[in-house]
Amino acid sequence: MKVLVTGGAGYIGSVMVSELLQKGYAVKVFDKLYFGREHLDKSGYGSRIELIQGDMRKMDKNILDDVGAVIHMAGLSNDPTAEFNPQANKQINQEGTRILAMACIDKGISKFTYASTASIYDKGLRENNILLDENSAVEPIAAYSESKYGGERALIELMNKDKNFSPVILRQGTVYGESPRMRYDLVANTMVKNSFAEGRIKVFCGGLQWRPLVDVKDVARAHIACLEAKLEDVRGEIFNVVYDNYQMIDLAHRVKESLRDIQATEVDVDYSGGRIDRSYRISNDKIEQKLKFKYRVPVEESVKIMAQNIKKFMERGGKLSKLEDPVYYNIRWMEQLVSMEKRIKEMGGEVF
Repeated sequence: MKVLVTGGAGYIGSVMVSELLQKGYAVKVFDKLYFGREHLDKSGYGSRIELIQGDMRKMDKNILDDVGAVIHMAGLSNDPTAEFNPQANKQINQEGTRILAMACIDKGISKFTYASTASIYDKGLRENNILLDENSAVEPIAAYSESKYGGERALIELMNKDKNFSPVILRQGTVYGESPRMRYDLVANTMVKNSFAEGRIKVFCGGLQWRPLVDVKDVARAHIACLEAKLEDVRGEIFNVVYDNYQMIDLAHRVKESLRDIQATEVDVDYSGGRIDRSYRISNDKIEQKLKFKYRVPVEESVKIMAQNIKKFMERGGKLSKLEDPVYYNIRWMEQLVSMEKRIKEMGGEVF
């Protein structure tokens, strides 16, 4: 079976592609290529996929002609990027999801997984510390979480109109881990990077805030598990995807201890008040019980892999300053692209 992965050149998507290929699936990738395609080629499997560059808002439904299932990862993927251009965020994350789902219905594709976000549960530090499950009330207030929840509602609406369409919604926790399209703007990844760049990890709000975390490979495996499940077991279901919930002070010390033999690190705690930060915990029971899904990659193992890769990079002569390249930070990269787009237009649309 051929699987279409939208956003397949992204941080999670490029790992998803690798996991699918290892399981014997044929893979087609549809991606805007904001972050290029070089990392797909360097990873060794770029030549094994069919890559189509395009925009979710203008997707040609004929791309789905030979596709048996869809994993929908594409979209603007964090709060700063969403707030940078709220209109594009809604168009891509919410309306783009509707467009893709309607195309799947038209082409008779039933299997569809959607990368939503656990941040739709977030009410900040002021709320009670309770464990939230898939039946808990959600009140997304940020542009990013609103758009992802809008995508969820669009899928359920279309499913209720077409009995053959079987979307599955995965509310992913904050992701960590190594990827061909690396990011250092995710909390655990940032801690590893700062361990090398500064020798210190800083946590705010006394480190009391909670976050649900999950490794990028486990996210990919969760989507594949939903594709491989019986339709009657997953149609219209919502699954939280989280390895575990961590307070930031605990996470920082776990990272410090995990890197003990790789990079000496200290933990600094900021206890100053007035800073509003996200804090929420979610349950992972449902996907484990319903699909017998088992998470495999604890944060300690994942941060060691990231640190070892950074150390190898430095041993080959790489500079730590490279880790600050905007391409590893979604909002910095989008700001740079928009700036260069404006400059190129001022130049007449061509560099040479």
